[in-house]
Amino acid sequence: MLSFVLVASALAASIQPAVAWGTLGHQTVGYVAQSFLAPKALAFVKSSLGSTYNESLGPAAPWADSVRYVTGYAGWSAPLHFVDAEDSPLSGSCSVSETRDCGSGDCILTAIANYTSRVAKTSLTTAQRTEALKFLDHFLGDIGQPLHVEAYEVGGNDISAKCSGTTTNLHAAWDTGMVSKNINDNHSGSVTTYAADLVTKIKTGTYKSLASGWLSCSSTTKTASKRFFLPAAARNVEEDVHRLLSRSSDATDATITPLACPLVWASESNAYCCSVVFSYTSGQDLCTSAYYTKAVPVIDLQIAKQGYRLAAWLNVIFDGATNLP
Repeated sequence: MLSFVLVASALAASIQPAVAWGTLGHQTVGYVAQSFLAPKALAFVKSSLGSTYNESLGPAAPWADSVRYVTGYAGWSAPLHFVDAEDSPLSGSCSVSETRDCGSGDCILTAIANYTSRVAKTSLTTAQRTEALKFLDHFLGDIGQPLHVEAYEVGGNDISAKCSGTTTNLHAAWDTGMVSKNINDNHSGSVTTYAADLVTKIKTGTYKSLASGWLSCSSTTKTASKRFFLPAAARNVEEDVHRLLSRSSDATDATITPLACPLVWASESNAYCCSVVFSYTSGQDLCTSAYYTKAVPVIDLQIAKQGYRLAAWLNVIFDGATNLP
């Protein structure tokens, strides 16, 4: 059954603008997050998503892509899925700058801040808060995909590529082709198995010693610090969320500005554009070569990271702390 899904996904990727991680990758981020939710966050997720999404962040994660071109969301929502880093990855210079790359205020950095405020705002309707939850579920996945934080060749969409013999583009190979092949070859063709395998790595495997560091946000720029009007940028997820929510509750400070942690996450993802993403050779099949072998560990790590971070983010909003090791 999955083989049909993979073929359909590959064909779709070849005729439509690519979206970060595709359905399978986004679902995996959501399922990973679901495994680490604290009690109040879990209760909110279940009640908000309901039977439509099996009370789970996994099935709900692709929603934001499904409405990008739907009336009511078309136009304004598309830029919120990425930040166009105007750097030089081919010359080894990778970076994300809030002022340079999100000067208009319409990018994933501001979107995460906005929907964090909205999901926590009890004065909004249930439908509005549910919408905010689904956007966060998706955007915290998007920001982990290297080509969603890169402007070069429209985030790789304009670079022709080959994946398992199928003509596609570089962006699609990352968000769909290699993820699909990885799940099919290494995780029994199952998204839930893939997510469970990543959760195991986080809890008891190779990611266990790394996970606490994923919640640190200590390397943000001085520019971001100044925009918070605070002595220093937030050092971790808890500080970042608490500061935002305290500001958004102040009627005199209604401006949404990018947060410290998402800027760090975007920079981490963007760094792979210099080390891995653009390291292919002309004519190389990205899904059957050494390139694929080098890329899959990055994909696994980024999806695991963002699932864990999504859980931490929601836990702070609803339970007051990450409640994670």
